[in-house]
Amino acid sequence: MRLAGILLGRALLVWLAFRGWSVLLLAPLAALIAAAFSGEPLLAHWTQTFMGSAARFVAQFFPLFLLGALFGKLMKDSGSVATIAAFMTERLGPRRAVLAVVLAGALVTYGGVSLFVAIFVLVPMAQALFRQADIPRRLMPAAGALGTSTFTMSALPATPAIQNAIPMPFFGTTPFAAPGLGILASVIMLGFGLWWLGHREAAARRAGLGYGAAADAMPQDAAAHELVRERATTAREFDPAEISHGQPAPVGPPVQLAMLPLVVVVCVNFLMVMLVLPRLDTGYLAEERFGGVSLEAVAGV
Repeated sequence: MRLAGILLGRALLVWLAFRGWSVLLLAPLAALIAAAFSGEPLLAHWTQTFMGSAARFVAQFFPLFLLGALFGKLMKDSGSVATIAAFMTERLGPRRAVLAVVLAGALVTYGGVSLFVAIFVLVPMAQALFRQADIPRRLMPAAGALGTSTFTMSALPATPAIQNAIPMPFFGTTPFAAPGLGILASVIMLGFGLWWLGHREAAARRAGLGYGAAADAMPQDAAAHELVRERATTAREFDPAEISHGQPAPVGPPVQLAMLPLVVVVCVNFLMVMLVLPRLDTGYLAEERFGGVSLEAVAGV
């Protein structure tokens, strides 16, 4: 019954989240469902178990949330993400439209750019490529998700994604843990995903289906507020009056310079966890005021 409660709570959270419900409401609800199925006291689990664990999670990973948001904002406003996407488009072209979208998304998210930032650049790129290749537009979300939300987020070693960081304090590992298994899992995810997308593309062509006759143009009012939608999606609370107080770079940097921050993130990550931190005197971490932990428990974060 306890397992059934956990699965039911998670299923309800996913189902309602896709319908626009706030996770701030759904997360406690899912926790209460799991507690109810286990026969545990609901209020105690809500205030003592769920809230305490949620607060510790935010406190532990807040540096990743903060720096990841700043890094993604820097990459987008500098035009670096758009430059990388344009480079992949130029190199692979419409004939490999699906592969171009997948690899462009994988490249920027592996380097630390939030998928919420990357997706606003990938969508226009995917629209142009899929239209030229006459590939059904319904495959665009799948191509974008494969590149941004699968192997680069959870399998490839060294990714700064939160999914890679969560296990590190519990297992005392680094972002580079299990590189062999991570690379193998990434190859399987990428290979199977590309096979499935290719299969669906071939099936659509056999059925005579293409990109679609409807244009991508949106009503004028909606187009004017596209930036408002982007800011509201990535920043939650956003005042539209602030929209004119900052403008992205009109021209992106050269592709080598655009990719440099992605390389720097991985290299600095490697140097810190492999060379710098192990050579520091971190005995003070054992003190109660610093949590009484070991370096292995916090080095990854």
